[in-house]
Amino acid sequence: MPHVRLKCTACDGLHDSSMNTIQCPDCGAPLDVFYESDCQSGDHTWAGIPIPMPYHQAEHSATLGEGNTPVVPVNWAAKEVGLRSVEAKLEYMNPTGSFKDRGTAVMMSVAKELGVTEVVEDSSGNAGASVSAYAGRAGITAHVFAPANAPEAKLQQIRVYGAQTHSIEGPREATTRAAIDYYQQRGLVYASHNLSPYFLEGTKTFAYELAAGPVGVPDHVIIPVGNGALFIGAWKGFQELLAAGRIDRMPRMHAIQADGVMPVAAAFAGDSWTLEDSKPTIAGGISVATPPRKQQVLDILRASGGRSVAVDDESIVRWQKALASREGIYCEPTSAAAFAGLQRLAEESHIAPEDRALVAVTGFGLKDAPPV
Repeated sequence: MPHVRLKCTACDGLHDSSMNTIQCPDCGAPLDVFYESDCQSGDHTWAGIPIPMPYHQAEHSATLGEGNTPVVPVNWAAKEVGLRSVEAKLEYMNPTGSFKDRGTAVMMSVAKELGVTEVVEDSSGNAGASVSAYAGRAGITAHVFAPANAPEAKLQQIRVYGAQTHSIEGPREATTRAAIDYYQQRGLVYASHNLSPYFLEGTKTFAYELAAGPVGVPDHVIIPVGNGALFIGAWKGFQELLAAGRIDRMPRMHAIQADGVMPVAAAFAGDSWTLEDSKPTIAGGISVATPPRKQQVLDILRASGGRSVAVDDESIVRWQKALASREGIYCEPTSAAAFAGLQRLAEESHIAPEDRALVAVTGFGLKDAPPV
């Protein structure tokens, strides 16, 4: 793919595009896609807007019709938190029930174009199901490593799409280690949604859809953050749109975490937090103690004027139930955490009553345990 190189997020080093290069060979930091100046958008558009993409031919696309998810007003929630306008972008309307399909579609399209036939992924659920589905679509064999204690509904979904599933006992980090050992020993491609620079190229479409909407970019975007793929990708999309003159301002980006696993929120506040401080949380989708792109998330928070806050399980469950009964939105606990975070941000005056806020509803409630 001559129009694309990979740029280190720490040392700015440039490297040739490859599915086998997932971290900077020089310093070990994560990589982002860098487009050569003479090839910014190619033949790709999203929501009617030209968009740079790292693959070429349409026949290599592994799409399942992801994206273009609805944005709906949540008036009860707005009143509850004391804001004039709150909207929800229903990312659970993607083909496998989560936002992960945006990133997976592009990552697997690149893999297909490069002739990759077998990939490895590790996931607590949503990304594993997404990779399994899109690998099947692309004719690629997928090995998905998942924690043994992941929600059974998510594990069943991974299996039904046909991936070879590897169940790993122990903490979430043990699953990642097992996946890394497996791909390295067999010389396979590690299609990691945590590290793949191509995954972020898919999640940036979230921003393009907001820009193309009838009311444009909101004042605040609130996203639940574990590894930060949607958070980083959305920011990347907004940056591209601003540079192209498609929007005239950037939103404030807010990263919400569970207080059981809060490396980003703690770092943003300047507090000490380590893996040993982790405790169980109902929000399994953001239970990531050592996110490899943490520094990118922190940089975006500061650049956008956003905040990162952590919320407890009690508030998450309360919001999950209320959204279902009051708004007709049955989201998984990870998404409900974003609304609990929205409430805190409003209470602490980080969002003004007259501002327009948008919350990413990242996953469907049927993919997780029902609220207790």
